[in-house]
Amino acid sequence: MQAAVGERLVIHSKAVGTPDRHGEVLEVRGSDGGPPYLVRFDDGHETLLYPGADCELENAAH
Repeated sequence: MQAAVGERLVIHSKAVGTPDRHGEVLEVRGSDGGPPYLVRFDDGHETLLYPGADCELENAAH
């Protein structure tokens, strides 16, 4: 995955009834847009993220 600052990510839930998590990329710390990413989720939580198979860019998801 390659992302840029300002892009939005979605992490799909693995459990039925649990909502997906949506967030904005604040920093790209890898080379050429690669991970890790500093992400602020819509609930205000910030974390350093290495995306897994359940994560994609929101614009690619729609």
